[in-house]
Amino acid sequence: MVTWKNLDTLASYQELEKVEKVNLAEVMSGENGAERVKNYSIPMGAGLVYNYAAKKVDDNVLAALAKLAEEAQLTEKFEALYNGEVVNTGEKRLVLHHMCRGQLGEAVNADGVDKRTFYTGEQTKIAEFAKKVHSGEIANAAGEKFTTVVQIGIGGSDLGPRAIYLALENWAKKNDTLKMEAKFISNVDPDDAAAVLNSIDVAHSLFVLVSKSGTTLETLTNESFVKDALKNAGLDASKHMVAVTSETSPLAKSADYLAAFFMDDYIGGRFSSSSAVGGAVLSLAFGPEVFAQFLDGAAEADALAKNTELTKNPAMLDALIGVYERNVLGHLCTAVLPYSQALSRFPAHLQQLDMESNGKSVNRFGEPVNYVTGPVIFGEPGTNGQHSFYQLLHQGTDIVPLQFIGFKNNQCGMDVDIQGSTSQQKLCANVVAQIVAFACGKDDENLNKKFDGGRPSSIIIGDQLTPASMGALLAHFENKIMFQGFTWNVNSFDQEGVQLGKVLAKRVLAHETDGALKVYSDLLNI
Repeated sequence: MVTWKNLDTLASYQELEKVEKVNLAEVMSGENGAERVKNYSIPMGAGLVYNYAAKKVDDNVLAALAKLAEEAQLTEKFEALYNGEVVNTGEKRLVLHHMCRGQLGEAVNADGVDKRTFYTGEQTKIAEFAKKVHSGEIANAAGEKFTTVVQIGIGGSDLGPRAIYLALENWAKKNDTLKMEAKFISNVDPDDAAAVLNSIDVAHSLFVLVSKSGTTLETLTNESFVKDALKNAGLDASKHMVAVTSETSPLAKSADYLAAFFMDDYIGGRFSSSSAVGGAVLSLAFGPEVFAQFLDGAAEADALAKNTELTKNPAMLDALIGVYERNVLGHLCTAVLPYSQALSRFPAHLQQLDMESNGKSVNRFGEPVNYVTGPVIFGEPGTNGQHSFYQLLHQGTDIVPLQFIGFKNNQCGMDVDIQGSTSQQKLCANVVAQIVAFACGKDDENLNKKFDGGRPSSIIIGDQLTPASMGALLAHFENKIMFQGFTWNVNSFDQEGVQLGKVLAKRVLAHETDGALKVYSDLLNI
Protein backbone atom coordinates (compact mmCIF):
# COMPACT_ATOMS: atom_id res chain seq x y z
CA MET A 1 0.00 0.00 0.00
CA VAL A 2 1.31 3.45 -0.95
CA THR A 3 1.58 5.98 1.87
CA TRP A 4 2.44 9.65 1.45
CA LYS A 5 4.79 11.02 4.12
CA ASN A 6 6.82 14.19 4.52
CA LEU A 7 10.53 13.85 3.85
CA ASP A 8 11.56 14.79 7.39
CA THR A 9 9.49 11.95 8.88
CA LEU A 10 11.42 9.26 7.01
CA ALA A 11 14.08 7.34 8.95
CA SER A 12 16.15 6.95 5.80
CA TYR A 13 16.34 10.72 5.46
CA GLN A 14 17.68 11.03 9.01
CA GLU A 15 20.32 8.43 8.09
CA LEU A 16 21.19 10.29 4.89
CA GLU A 17 21.92 13.45 6.87
CA LYS A 18 24.48 11.55 8.95
CA VAL A 19 26.43 9.95 6.08
CA GLU A 20 29.98 11.27 5.78
CA LYS A 21 30.26 13.99 3.15
CA VAL A 22 32.36 13.39 0.03
CA ASN A 23 35.44 15.51 -0.64
CA LEU A 24 34.78 16.05 -4.34
CA ALA A 25 38.14 17.59 -5.19
CA GLU A 26 39.89 14.61 -3.62
CA VAL A 27 37.86 11.84 -5.26
CA MET A 28 37.96 13.51 -8.69
CA SER A 29 41.73 14.00 -8.75
CA GLY A 30 44.22 11.68 -10.45
CA GLU A 31 43.40 8.00 -10.97
CA ASN A 32 40.54 8.16 -8.47
CA GLY A 33 38.79 10.58 -10.79
CA ALA A 34 39.48 8.45 -13.84
CA GLU A 35 37.89 5.41 -12.21
CA ARG A 36 34.86 7.39 -11.06
CA VAL A 37 34.19 8.72 -14.54
CA LYS A 38 34.26 5.16 -15.90
CA ASN A 39 32.07 3.67 -13.18
CA TYR A 40 29.55 6.36 -12.28
CA SER A 41 27.64 6.24 -15.54
CA ILE A 42 24.33 4.67 -16.63
CA PRO A 43 22.30 4.57 -19.89
CA MET A 44 19.17 6.73 -20.03
CA GLY A 45 17.62 5.70 -23.34
CA ALA A 46 18.02 6.60 -27.04
CA GLY A 47 21.82 6.40 -26.83
CA LEU A 48 22.15 8.93 -24.00
CA VAL A 49 24.26 8.32 -20.90
CA TYR A 50 23.95 9.96 -17.48
CA ASN A 51 27.35 10.41 -15.83
CA TYR A 52 27.37 11.53 -12.19
CA ALA A 53 31.06 11.03 -11.34
CA ALA A 54 31.47 14.71 -10.42
CA LYS A 55 28.60 14.67 -7.92
CA LYS A 56 29.27 14.54 -4.18
CA VAL A 57 28.26 10.91 -3.84
CA ASP A 58 30.04 7.64 -3.10
CA ASP A 59 28.90 4.11 -2.32
CA ASN A 60 27.75 5.14 1.16
CA VAL A 61 25.69 8.07 -0.08
CA LEU A 62 24.23 5.95 -2.88
CA ALA A 63 23.25 3.22 -0.41
CA ALA A 64 21.50 5.81 1.75
CA LEU A 65 19.71 7.24 -1.29
CA ALA A 66 18.56 3.73 -2.25
CA LYS A 67 17.05 3.34 1.23
CA LEU A 68 15.33 6.69 0.84
CA ALA A 69 13.89 5.63 -2.52
CA GLU A 70 12.56 2.44 -0.96
CA GLU A 71 11.05 4.08 2.12
CA ALA A 72 9.54 6.91 0.08
CA GLN A 73 8.05 4.23 -2.23
CA LEU A 74 9.13 6.07 -5.36
CA THR A 75 8.70 3.07 -7.65
CA GLU A 76 5.27 2.29 -6.22
CA LYS A 77 4.14 5.91 -6.57
CA PHE A 78 5.21 6.01 -10.21
CA GLU A 79 3.32 2.77 -10.76
CA ALA A 80 0.24 4.26 -9.12
CA LEU A 81 0.54 7.29 -11.40
CA TYR A 82 0.79 5.41 -14.69
CA ASN A 83 -1.93 2.95 -13.65
CA GLY A 84 -4.37 5.84 -13.32
CA GLU A 85 -4.62 6.69 -9.64
CA VAL A 86 -5.53 10.28 -8.72
CA VAL A 87 -1.98 11.54 -8.05
CA ASN A 88 -2.81 15.20 -8.72
CA THR A 89 -4.57 15.69 -5.39
CA GLY A 90 -4.92 19.47 -5.70
CA GLU A 91 -7.11 19.22 -8.80
CA LYS A 92 -8.30 15.64 -8.13
CA ARG A 93 -7.01 14.45 -11.49
CA LEU A 94 -5.08 11.58 -13.02
CA VAL A 95 -1.62 12.31 -14.47
CA LEU A 96 -1.27 10.67 -17.87
CA HIS A 97 1.37 12.40 -20.00
CA HIS A 98 3.40 9.17 -20.09
CA MET A 99 0.50 7.49 -21.88
CA CYS A 100 1.09 9.65 -24.96
CA ARG A 101 4.35 7.74 -25.37
CA GLY A 102 3.29 4.20 -24.45
CA GLN A 103 1.38 1.88 -22.15
CA LEU A 104 3.53 1.51 -19.04
CA GLY A 105 1.03 -0.49 -17.01
CA GLU A 106 -2.65 -1.30 -16.89
CA ALA A 107 -5.26 0.13 -19.25
CA VAL A 108 -6.60 3.40 -17.87
CA ASN A 109 -10.20 4.37 -18.51
CA ALA A 110 -11.46 7.88 -17.82
CA ASP A 111 -14.25 9.98 -19.28
CA GLY A 112 -15.70 6.74 -20.61
CA VAL A 113 -12.75 5.97 -22.93
CA ASP A 114 -9.46 4.12 -22.90
CA LYS A 115 -6.95 6.95 -22.58
CA ARG A 116 -4.12 5.33 -24.54
CA THR A 117 -6.56 4.85 -27.43
CA PHE A 118 -7.66 8.47 -27.08
CA TYR A 119 -4.08 9.81 -27.25
CA THR A 120 -3.00 7.61 -30.15
CA GLY A 121 -6.22 8.51 -31.93
CA GLU A 122 -5.38 12.20 -31.72
CA GLN A 123 -1.84 11.47 -32.91
CA THR A 124 -3.28 9.65 -35.92
CA LYS A 125 -5.63 12.56 -36.70
CA ILE A 126 -2.73 14.99 -36.51
CA ALA A 127 -0.54 12.79 -38.72
CA GLU A 128 -3.24 12.52 -41.38
CA PHE A 129 -3.84 16.28 -41.28
CA ALA A 130 -0.12 17.03 -41.51
CA LYS A 131 0.32 14.74 -44.52
CA LYS A 132 -2.56 16.49 -46.31
CA VAL A 133 -0.96 19.87 -45.61
CA HIS A 134 2.43 18.68 -46.84
CA SER A 135 0.95 17.19 -50.00
CA GLY A 136 -1.07 20.32 -50.78
CA GLU A 137 -4.42 18.58 -50.36
CA ILE A 138 -5.09 21.13 -47.63
CA ALA A 139 -3.90 24.45 -49.04
CA ASN A 140 -4.62 28.17 -48.95
CA ALA A 141 -7.37 29.92 -50.91
CA ALA A 142 -5.13 30.14 -53.98
CA GLY A 143 -4.47 26.40 -53.86
CA GLU A 144 -0.86 26.97 -52.80
CA LYS A 145 0.93 24.99 -50.10
CA PHE A 146 1.35 26.32 -46.59
CA THR A 147 5.04 26.84 -45.89
CA THR A 148 5.00 28.14 -42.31
CA VAL A 149 3.25 26.97 -39.13
CA VAL A 150 2.80 29.39 -36.22
CA GLN A 151 1.91 28.15 -32.74
CA ILE A 152 -0.12 30.56 -30.59
CA GLY A 153 0.04 29.58 -26.92
CA ILE A 154 1.65 30.45 -23.62
CA GLY A 155 3.48 28.63 -20.82
CA GLY A 156 3.48 24.90 -21.48
CA SER A 157 1.78 25.47 -24.83
CA ASP A 158 4.85 27.40 -25.95
CA LEU A 159 8.03 26.62 -24.00
CA GLY A 160 8.26 22.87 -24.56
CA PRO A 161 7.21 22.75 -28.24
CA ARG A 162 9.39 25.77 -29.02
CA ALA A 163 12.44 24.23 -27.29
CA ILE A 164 11.93 20.95 -29.17
CA TYR A 165 11.45 22.63 -32.53
CA LEU A 166 14.64 24.66 -32.12
CA ALA A 167 16.46 21.54 -30.92
CA LEU A 168 15.60 19.61 -34.08
CA GLU A 169 15.44 22.32 -36.75
CA ASN A 170 19.03 21.90 -37.98
CA TRP A 171 18.79 18.10 -37.73
CA ALA A 172 15.66 18.22 -39.91
CA LYS A 173 17.32 20.46 -42.49
CA LYS A 174 20.32 18.14 -42.69
CA ASN A 175 18.08 15.06 -43.00
CA ASP A 176 15.66 16.69 -45.45
CA THR A 177 12.66 16.40 -43.14
CA LEU A 178 11.92 20.08 -42.53
CA LYS A 179 8.46 20.35 -44.06
CA MET A 180 7.47 23.79 -42.73
CA GLU A 181 9.26 26.52 -40.81
CA ALA A 182 7.76 27.00 -37.34
CA LYS A 183 7.28 30.25 -35.43
CA PHE A 184 5.82 30.87 -31.99
CA ILE A 185 3.70 33.66 -30.52
CA SER A 186 3.31 33.55 -26.74
CA ASN A 187 3.71 36.90 -24.99
CA VAL A 188 0.65 39.16 -24.81
CA ASP A 189 3.10 41.98 -25.55
CA PRO A 190 1.96 43.11 -29.03
CA ASP A 191 5.59 43.36 -30.12
CA ASP A 192 5.83 39.56 -29.93
CA ALA A 193 2.97 38.89 -32.35
CA ALA A 194 3.99 41.79 -34.58
CA ALA A 195 7.57 40.53 -34.88
CA VAL A 196 6.38 37.09 -35.99
CA LEU A 197 3.74 38.41 -38.38
CA ASN A 198 6.24 40.79 -39.95
CA SER A 199 8.64 37.90 -40.58
CA ILE A 200 6.23 35.59 -42.44
CA ASP A 201 3.98 35.49 -45.46
CA VAL A 202 0.56 35.13 -43.81
CA ALA A 203 -1.01 33.89 -47.07
CA HIS A 204 1.15 30.75 -46.82
CA SER A 205 0.96 30.36 -43.03
CA LEU A 206 -1.07 27.97 -40.90
CA PHE A 207 -1.76 29.01 -37.28
CA VAL A 208 -2.17 26.53 -34.42
CA LEU A 209 -4.11 27.99 -31.49
CA VAL A 210 -3.44 26.06 -28.26
CA SER A 211 -5.74 26.56 -25.29
CA LYS A 212 -7.14 23.70 -23.22
CA SER A 213 -10.01 25.76 -21.83
CA GLY A 214 -10.46 27.92 -24.89
CA THR A 215 -10.49 30.95 -22.59
CA THR A 216 -6.78 31.72 -21.98
CA LEU A 217 -6.64 35.53 -22.07
CA GLU A 218 -3.16 35.97 -23.55
CA THR A 219 -3.71 33.30 -26.21
CA LEU A 220 -7.11 34.62 -27.31
CA THR A 221 -5.69 38.14 -27.45
CA ASN A 222 -2.91 36.96 -29.75
CA GLU A 223 -5.43 35.02 -31.83
CA SER A 224 -7.35 38.26 -32.40
CA PHE A 225 -4.07 39.94 -33.39
CA VAL A 226 -3.46 37.19 -35.97
CA LYS A 227 -7.04 37.24 -37.26
CA ASP A 228 -6.77 40.99 -37.85
CA ALA A 229 -3.58 40.45 -39.83
CA LEU A 230 -5.27 37.78 -41.96
CA LYS A 231 -8.34 39.95 -42.51
CA ASN A 232 -6.17 42.92 -43.50
CA ALA A 233 -4.48 40.69 -46.05
CA GLY A 234 -7.89 39.81 -47.51
CA LEU A 235 -7.76 36.25 -46.19
CA ASP A 236 -10.39 34.07 -44.49
CA ALA A 237 -8.92 33.33 -41.06
CA SER A 238 -10.94 30.14 -40.67
CA LYS A 239 -8.99 28.65 -43.60
CA HIS A 240 -5.67 29.36 -41.89
CA MET A 241 -6.26 28.21 -38.29
CA VAL A 242 -6.48 24.95 -36.37
CA ALA A 243 -7.17 24.50 -32.66
CA VAL A 244 -5.62 22.27 -30.01
CA THR A 245 -8.06 22.27 -27.14
CA SER A 246 -10.29 20.12 -24.92
CA GLU A 247 -13.38 18.44 -26.31
CA THR A 248 -15.58 20.61 -24.06
CA SER A 249 -14.04 23.99 -24.89
CA PRO A 250 -15.79 26.59 -27.07
CA LEU A 251 -13.08 26.01 -29.71
CA ALA A 252 -13.81 22.30 -30.13
CA LYS A 253 -16.58 22.53 -32.74
CA SER A 254 -16.11 26.10 -33.93
CA ALA A 255 -16.35 26.92 -37.63
CA ASP A 256 -13.42 29.30 -37.08
CA TYR A 257 -10.93 26.43 -37.48
CA LEU A 258 -9.94 24.02 -40.23
CA ALA A 259 -9.58 21.24 -37.65
CA ALA A 260 -9.50 20.67 -33.90
CA PHE A 261 -7.21 18.25 -32.07
CA PHE A 262 -7.91 17.35 -28.48
CA MET A 263 -6.12 17.17 -25.15
CA ASP A 264 -7.60 16.56 -21.72
CA ASP A 265 -7.29 17.61 -18.08
CA TYR A 266 -4.96 14.72 -17.22
CA ILE A 267 -1.93 16.30 -18.93
CA GLY A 268 -0.66 19.54 -17.42
CA GLY A 269 0.60 22.25 -19.75
CA ARG A 270 4.27 21.88 -18.86
CA PHE A 271 4.04 18.10 -19.43
CA SER A 272 2.14 18.42 -22.72
CA SER A 273 4.88 18.43 -25.36
CA SER A 274 4.26 14.76 -26.21
CA SER A 275 0.50 15.34 -26.51
CA ALA A 276 -1.38 17.16 -29.27
CA VAL A 277 0.10 20.40 -27.89
CA GLY A 278 3.52 19.49 -29.25
CA GLY A 279 2.29 16.91 -31.74
CA ALA A 280 0.46 19.31 -34.04
CA VAL A 281 3.19 21.91 -34.55
CA LEU A 282 6.06 19.39 -34.58
CA SER A 283 4.29 17.02 -37.00
CA LEU A 284 3.54 19.93 -39.32
CA ALA A 285 7.12 21.21 -39.06
CA PHE A 286 9.02 17.92 -39.35
CA GLY A 287 6.50 15.30 -40.44
CA PRO A 288 4.63 12.82 -38.22
CA GLU A 289 7.35 10.18 -38.63
CA VAL A 290 9.85 12.45 -36.89
CA PHE A 291 7.40 13.17 -34.08
CA ALA A 292 6.93 9.40 -33.71
CA GLN A 293 10.72 9.00 -33.28
CA PHE A 294 10.60 11.68 -30.57
CA LEU A 295 7.85 9.74 -28.75
CA ASP A 296 9.83 6.49 -29.05
CA GLY A 297 12.83 8.12 -27.37
CA ALA A 298 10.64 9.39 -24.55
CA ALA A 299 9.12 5.92 -24.14
CA GLU A 300 12.63 4.44 -23.71
CA ALA A 301 13.37 6.84 -20.87
CA ASP A 302 9.96 6.16 -19.28
CA ALA A 303 10.64 2.43 -19.28
CA LEU A 304 13.95 2.97 -17.46
CA ALA A 305 12.14 5.06 -14.84
CA LYS A 306 10.24 1.90 -13.80
CA ASN A 307 13.46 0.19 -12.67
CA THR A 308 13.47 -0.63 -8.95
CA GLU A 309 17.28 -0.55 -8.71
CA LEU A 310 18.43 3.02 -8.10
CA THR A 311 21.68 2.84 -10.04
CA LYS A 312 19.82 1.50 -13.09
CA ASN A 313 17.14 4.19 -12.97
CA PRO A 314 18.75 7.43 -14.22
CA ALA A 315 15.77 9.72 -13.58
CA MET A 316 15.34 8.50 -10.00
CA LEU A 317 19.08 8.69 -9.32
CA ASP A 318 19.29 12.22 -10.75
CA ALA A 319 16.26 13.17 -8.66
CA LEU A 320 17.61 11.84 -5.37
CA ILE A 321 21.05 13.34 -5.88
CA GLY A 322 19.19 16.62 -6.37
CA VAL A 323 17.24 16.10 -3.14
CA TYR A 324 20.53 15.36 -1.34
CA GLU A 325 22.07 18.56 -2.71
CA ARG A 326 19.01 20.62 -1.81
CA ASN A 327 18.08 19.25 1.60
CA VAL A 328 21.35 17.95 3.06
CA LEU A 329 24.04 20.03 1.34
CA GLY A 330 21.85 23.16 1.28
CA HIS A 331 22.24 24.27 -2.33
CA LEU A 332 19.55 26.68 -3.58
CA CYS A 333 19.96 26.55 -7.37
CA THR A 334 20.68 24.20 -10.22
CA ALA A 335 22.17 25.39 -13.51
CA VAL A 336 21.32 23.56 -16.74
CA LEU A 337 24.18 24.03 -19.21
CA PRO A 338 23.72 22.42 -22.62
CA TYR A 339 26.84 22.49 -24.80
CA SER A 340 24.60 22.49 -27.85
CA GLN A 341 23.20 25.65 -29.40
CA ALA A 342 20.20 23.63 -30.56
CA LEU A 343 19.15 23.36 -26.90
CA SER A 344 19.20 27.14 -26.44
CA ARG A 345 15.60 27.24 -25.12
CA PHE A 346 15.66 23.94 -23.24
CA PRO A 347 16.74 25.53 -19.93
CA ALA A 348 13.76 27.92 -20.22
CA HIS A 349 11.43 24.95 -20.61
CA LEU A 350 13.03 23.23 -17.61
CA GLN A 351 12.55 26.39 -15.55
CA GLN A 352 8.80 26.04 -15.93
CA LEU A 353 8.80 22.25 -15.73
CA ASP A 354 10.75 22.18 -12.46
CA MET A 355 9.81 25.41 -10.70
CA GLU A 356 6.08 25.26 -11.50
CA SER A 357 5.99 21.61 -10.43
CA ASN A 358 7.99 21.62 -7.20
CA GLY A 359 7.95 25.27 -6.16
CA LYS A 360 5.64 24.41 -3.26
CA SER A 361 5.71 25.10 0.48
CA VAL A 362 2.81 22.83 1.41
CA ASN A 363 2.56 19.06 1.01
CA ARG A 364 0.02 17.23 -1.11
CA PHE A 365 -2.50 17.49 1.74
CA GLY A 366 -2.18 21.28 1.97
CA GLU A 367 -0.07 21.25 5.14
CA PRO A 368 3.11 23.38 5.49
CA VAL A 369 6.40 21.51 5.13
CA ASN A 370 9.41 22.17 7.37
CA TYR A 371 12.08 21.64 4.72
CA VAL A 372 13.11 23.22 1.44
CA THR A 373 11.67 21.88 -1.81
CA GLY A 374 12.29 22.75 -5.48
CA PRO A 375 15.49 24.56 -6.49
CA VAL A 376 15.81 27.66 -8.64
CA ILE A 377 16.58 26.56 -12.22
CA PHE A 378 18.50 28.67 -14.72
CA GLY A 379 20.88 28.14 -17.60
CA GLU A 380 22.26 29.05 -20.99
CA PRO A 381 24.15 27.13 -23.68
CA GLY A 382 27.90 26.73 -23.42
CA THR A 383 30.29 28.19 -24.30
CA ASN A 384 28.38 31.48 -24.09
CA GLY A 385 27.65 30.93 -20.39
CA GLN A 386 31.36 30.61 -19.67
CA HIS A 387 31.76 34.25 -20.70
CA SER A 388 28.72 35.28 -18.65
CA PHE A 389 27.78 33.83 -15.25
CA TYR A 390 30.43 31.10 -14.79
CA GLN A 391 32.46 33.54 -12.70
CA LEU A 392 29.93 33.18 -9.90
CA LEU A 393 29.69 29.42 -10.44
CA HIS A 394 33.46 29.02 -10.04
CA GLN A 395 34.29 31.55 -7.31
CA GLY A 396 31.02 32.87 -5.90
CA THR A 397 30.00 32.43 -2.28
CA ASP A 398 27.23 29.95 -3.17
CA ILE A 399 27.77 26.50 -4.62
CA VAL A 400 25.45 25.83 -7.56
CA PRO A 401 25.09 22.21 -8.73
CA LEU A 402 25.44 21.92 -12.50
CA GLN A 403 23.78 19.79 -15.15
CA PHE A 404 25.84 19.66 -18.34
CA ILE A 405 24.55 18.21 -21.62
CA GLY A 406 26.95 17.41 -24.45
CA PHE A 407 27.06 15.57 -27.78
CA LYS A 408 29.96 13.98 -29.63
CA ASN A 409 28.74 15.18 -33.02
CA ASN A 410 26.94 18.26 -34.26
CA GLN A 411 23.70 18.18 -36.26
CA CYS A 412 24.56 20.12 -39.40
CA GLY A 413 27.56 18.06 -40.53
CA MET A 414 29.59 21.21 -41.14
CA ASP A 415 32.80 21.98 -39.28
CA VAL A 416 36.20 23.57 -39.67
CA ASP A 417 39.65 22.53 -38.45
CA ILE A 418 41.60 25.39 -36.89
CA GLN A 419 44.85 24.98 -34.95
CA GLY A 420 44.58 21.20 -34.96
CA SER A 421 41.00 20.75 -33.77
CA THR A 422 37.47 21.17 -35.08
CA SER A 423 34.80 23.47 -33.68
CA GLN A 424 32.95 20.46 -32.24
CA GLN A 425 36.12 19.24 -30.54
CA LYS A 426 36.67 22.70 -29.08
CA LEU A 427 33.09 22.70 -27.78
CA CYS A 428 33.51 19.29 -26.16
CA ALA A 429 36.94 20.24 -24.79
CA ASN A 430 35.33 23.16 -23.00
CA VAL A 431 32.66 21.07 -21.30
CA VAL A 432 35.09 18.41 -20.00
CA ALA A 433 37.45 21.14 -18.82
CA GLN A 434 34.62 22.84 -16.93
CA ILE A 435 33.56 19.62 -15.16
CA VAL A 436 37.07 19.01 -13.82
CA ALA A 437 37.71 22.68 -13.04
CA PHE A 438 34.50 22.90 -11.00
CA ALA A 439 35.22 19.66 -9.17
CA CYS A 440 38.96 19.95 -8.50
CA GLY A 441 39.65 23.69 -8.50
CA LYS A 442 43.15 25.19 -8.42
CA ASP A 443 45.26 26.39 -5.53
CA ASP A 444 47.00 29.76 -5.73
CA GLU A 445 48.62 32.08 -3.20
CA ASN A 446 46.73 34.90 -4.89
CA LEU A 447 43.21 34.33 -3.56
CA ASN A 448 41.77 36.15 -6.56
CA LYS A 449 43.12 33.32 -8.70
CA LYS A 450 42.29 30.48 -6.32
CA PHE A 451 39.50 28.03 -7.17
CA ASP A 452 38.24 26.06 -4.21
CA GLY A 453 36.65 23.35 -6.35
CA GLY A 454 34.15 21.00 -4.72
CA ARG A 455 31.42 22.26 -7.07
CA PRO A 456 29.32 19.30 -8.21
CA SER A 457 28.09 18.53 -11.70
CA SER A 458 26.69 15.74 -13.83
CA ILE A 459 26.68 15.39 -17.59
CA ILE A 460 24.30 13.79 -20.05
CA ILE A 461 26.26 12.59 -23.09
CA GLY A 462 24.91 11.56 -26.48
CA ASP A 463 26.26 10.84 -29.92
CA GLN A 464 24.04 13.46 -31.58
CA LEU A 465 20.89 15.41 -30.77
CA THR A 466 18.19 13.57 -32.74
CA PRO A 467 14.39 13.27 -32.37
CA ALA A 468 14.78 10.10 -30.29
CA SER A 469 17.49 11.52 -28.01
CA MET A 470 15.48 14.72 -27.60
CA GLY A 471 12.48 12.65 -26.51
CA ALA A 472 14.59 10.74 -23.99
CA LEU A 473 16.10 13.97 -22.69
CA LEU A 474 12.68 15.53 -22.14
CA ALA A 475 11.24 12.43 -20.46
CA HIS A 476 14.29 12.11 -18.20
CA PHE A 477 13.72 15.56 -16.72
CA GLU A 478 9.96 15.10 -16.49
CA ASN A 479 10.52 11.89 -14.52
CA LYS A 480 13.29 13.40 -12.40
CA ILE A 481 10.95 16.20 -11.32
CA MET A 482 8.16 13.72 -10.63
CA PHE A 483 10.40 11.61 -8.36
CA GLN A 484 11.57 14.70 -6.49
CA GLY A 485 7.97 15.76 -5.92
CA PHE A 486 7.17 12.31 -4.55
CA THR A 487 10.19 12.52 -2.21
CA TRP A 488 9.21 15.98 -0.94
CA ASN A 489 5.56 14.85 -0.69
CA VAL A 490 4.35 17.80 -2.77
CA ASN A 491 1.85 17.75 -5.60
CA SER A 492 4.00 18.33 -8.69
CA PHE A 493 1.01 18.52 -11.01
CA ASP A 494 -0.92 21.65 -10.05
CA GLN A 495 0.17 25.29 -10.14
CA GLU A 496 -1.94 27.42 -7.84
CA GLY A 497 0.93 29.88 -7.60
CA VAL A 498 0.18 31.27 -11.06
CA GLN A 499 -3.47 32.02 -10.35
CA LEU A 500 -3.38 35.10 -8.08
CA GLY A 501 -1.66 37.31 -10.65
CA LYS A 502 -4.27 36.34 -13.25
CA VAL A 503 -7.11 37.29 -10.91
CA LEU A 504 -5.58 40.67 -10.07
CA ALA A 505 -4.83 41.40 -13.75
CA LYS A 506 -8.52 40.94 -14.55
CA ARG A 507 -9.39 43.40 -11.77
CA VAL A 508 -6.96 45.92 -13.22
CA LEU A 509 -8.43 45.60 -16.72
CA ALA A 510 -11.93 45.99 -15.27
CA HIS A 511 -10.75 49.12 -13.37
CA GLU A 512 -11.78 47.51 -10.09
CA THR A 513 -8.69 48.60 -8.20
CA ASP A 514 -7.65 50.45 -5.07
CA GLY A 515 -4.50 50.97 -3.01
CA ALA A 516 -1.18 50.01 -4.55
CA LEU A 517 -2.92 48.16 -7.38
CA LYS A 518 -4.60 51.37 -8.53
CA VAL A 519 -1.45 53.49 -8.25
CA TYR A 520 0.62 51.02 -10.26
CA SER A 521 -2.20 50.88 -12.84
CA ASP A 522 -2.15 54.66 -13.11
CA LEU A 523 1.64 54.69 -13.51
CA LEU A 524 1.29 52.41 -16.55
CA ASN A 525 -1.70 54.25 -18.01
CA ILE A 526 -4.04 51.27 -17.81
